[in-house]
Amino acid sequence: MKRAISSSLLLPALFLIGLADAAGGRTDKEDTSHDVRMEWFRDARFGCFMHWGVYSQLGNEWHGKHGPGYAEHIQRALKIAQADYRRDAIDKFNPTKFDAEAWVSLLERAGMRYYIITAKHHDGFAMYDSKVSDYNVVKATPWHRDPMKELKAASQKHGLHFGFYYSHAFDWGDQYGPGNDWEWKNPGGDRLLGGKDWWASMPEKLADVRKNYVDRKSIPQIRELIANYQPDILWFDTPHKLPFEENLRILQAVREAGPKVVINGRLARDGARNYGDYLSTGDRAVEFVDRKDDWEAIPTTNESYGWNPFDLSHKSPEFLIRVLAKAVSRGGNLLLNVGPMGDGRIDPKDAAILEGIGRWMNVNGEAIHGCGRSALPVQSWGVVTARKKMLYLHVFGAGEGPLIVGGLLSTPIKAWLLADDVKSGLKFHRINDRDLAMDVVHAKRSSEIDIVEQNTNAAPPAPLPGHRVHRVAGEGSASDTVIALEFDDVPKSGGVRLLSNAGETNQLLAFDAQRHRGDQTGDASRLSYGDGKKNRYYVGGWKETKQWLDWEFRLNEPAKFDVNLRYAKGSGGGKYALRCGTWEAAGLATRQGRRDEIVDEKLGKLDLPAGTHRIELRAAEVGQGELFLPLELQLRPSK
Repeated sequence: MKRAISSSLLLPALFLIGLADAAGGRTDKEDTSHDVRMEWFRDARFGCFMHWGVYSQLGNEWHGKHGPGYAEHIQRALKIAQADYRRDAIDKFNPTKFDAEAWVSLLERAGMRYYIITAKHHDGFAMYDSKVSDYNVVKATPWHRDPMKELKAASQKHGLHFGFYYSHAFDWGDQYGPGNDWEWKNPGGDRLLGGKDWWASMPEKLADVRKNYVDRKSIPQIRELIANYQPDILWFDTPHKLPFEENLRILQAVREAGPKVVINGRLARDGARNYGDYLSTGDRAVEFVDRKDDWEAIPTTNESYGWNPFDLSHKSPEFLIRVLAKAVSRGGNLLLNVGPMGDGRIDPKDAAILEGIGRWMNVNGEAIHGCGRSALPVQSWGVVTARKKMLYLHVFGAGEGPLIVGGLLSTPIKAWLLADDVKSGLKFHRINDRDLAMDVVHAKRSSEIDIVEQNTNAAPPAPLPGHRVHRVAGEGSASDTVIALEFDDVPKSGGVRLLSNAGETNQLLAFDAQRHRGDQTGDASRLSYGDGKKNRYYVGGWKETKQWLDWEFRLNEPAKFDVNLRYAKGSGGGKYALRCGTWEAAGLATRQGRRDEIVDEKLGKLDLPAGTHRIELRAAEVGQGELFLPLELQLRPSK
């Protein structure tokens, strides 16, 4: 059924025809303005996201109650009245320890090349000197300073690209903005007043929101930010709170006011189509699907975006370094979030994480900045980034013997550890016309990087389930040792994945499987990807026996593996089978417990000859709902 929209609110036909212009090339591959805008973004690869506002003053606690979920959502989560929010958050916001120079210099040391901070989050409060609304940090707080002006200047000084997060469609502090349903009974909130697509059932409310919020506050403040601060990038969020047509009007306003401004993928989306400059993943992703277009992930140092002193789940620098390398190896950017404290300081735990990452980046940054995906197949020991005539091997773990680079058709002219200042050459030789062997066993201990100088109270390396932390050159080294390979031309590669039979576990991620439904593949299989969070890097939508996954791989010599399937429980359960040639193992997926409860199912031993193989995961019987949510297949070499 098509949604009903009042004819008086439909966009002019000429604007709809001009969507390609508004999208800046997303619908027109010949439009070069998109590539011009994106040039710096593709080179940067690593940036910092900061959620900082008057909510930081509360620290996710209000009158003894802790907010569930993200700390920056505390007003909505605890249904705090506007008068109380003013009294307890805004009237007391006085971050006297704020130092823009200290913030940005820390980001520069961390190897970050761009920086995005909240100019207005969902609470509707502007963290800059807005002339559109007095509900801002200069006029409404005792601090009376414009931190955005200071951060812009510091970013320019240190060579970082600078931009803003602006909540265009969700505003709890405005009487006419979507979201506040506890005080003003507005649509777009948790109560879903008028339904999820409230504009279809409340056309008169849409007219009110358009006139008194979008045209009065949202678009004018966006134009104000562009005119007064000249941002390189604007980051929008929650577009589902407004109809698609309103999001397109906002997109058009940005393109008119700032043609060179990069726009993220959460402003205007219509189904699978994105009208921003790049795709945005879900929140807190740490595993990634390989995409053809530009994209960006936004993990956090803990599990909140705003400062939450009660959330002590901080990730280690090692873990985040691996996430960064994985993102770049699949053609993406990593925008790592930090939530500054209410007094204006960066939390010491977060600062220590950034300093640790920075020590690694100081040595290995060339394997991140300006790099992207390589054409090599997935490697068992880590990931690969590429730039022109260079490949960078990010070694997370290696078994006994030489490191095997599978699918590399070209032979390098030199190889060395980036941590080796004198670029002492590493020895290598060809195994065959597709694979290269490298001697890393005797690599110099200069590959060791002390990325944590002292106890930071941060958690030890926290790999995903089944993701082991490996070292190449001793326990003092970072868990991503980088080997540079130089070629006399752009290196050639091809073929399917080569499995290791010498120590490390081979992880066949569901994200890397081929999806099938009958004779249909890919998205037509009706199997969809999870959001990539820890324990959510699965393939979902498995409701039919004619759906299946498979992985193709090869072996250079006979091998034996212990087989383990890791999955999250689905709503239906059922029976499944894993097949490889004449070998088969069956399993029963139960639906008891939490839907996302993780199961490790040992499926026996697999004995394979040398050659190319295909392993299939199929459904034998599916209950009422999803069979299960497969995360990865683990093949561990055995004797």
